[in-house]
Amino acid sequence: MARAFYWLLPHPILTILLTVVWVLLQNQISAGMVVFGLILGILIPWGTSIWWPDTPKGFRLGKMVGYCIIVIWDILVANVQVAWIVLTVPNATLKPAWIVVPLKLRQPEAITLLAGTITLTPGTVSADLSDQGHSLLVHVLHTDDPEGVRDEIKTRYEQRLLEIFA
Repeated sequence: MARAFYWLLPHPILTILLTVVWVLLQNQISAGMVVFGLILGILIPWGTSIWWPDTPKGFRLGKMVGYCIIVIWDILVANVQVAWIVLTVPNATLKPAWIVVPLKLRQPEAITLLAGTITLTPGTVSADLSDQGHSLLVHVLHTDDPEGVRDEIKTRYEQRLLEIFA
């Protein structure tokens, strides 16, 4: 029974999320919009399920909520910092840097979340992942202390992701 349910809805939470997003994007709630959103919510995960990796083991949702709050705060703060850099620092005195961040993370989902977090935060971009997935190459717009940026990424984000995906 459960196997048949999984075949029909390989990602039930994604099905619900896609349905809700579809209705919100249409800016009206009607039976037709909900039904069409549900159809999309079933077909999209079903059609793409062969490319999805296994579900991460030991995912801690409560810690993920805290992580999201920290990331949103960091994005807001970084927006102000980048705006200040753009407005006050002459191009000739900018100190961009390439930083190699060694990773303790091994789950692909956790590494992807870390790289996405870095890229979402203004002033930093995840540029490359090593072949074995043991380090991440990050570009920073302006820094006097590349090692400090690396250490902050490891303590502020990677350590929390290790706890979330433990």
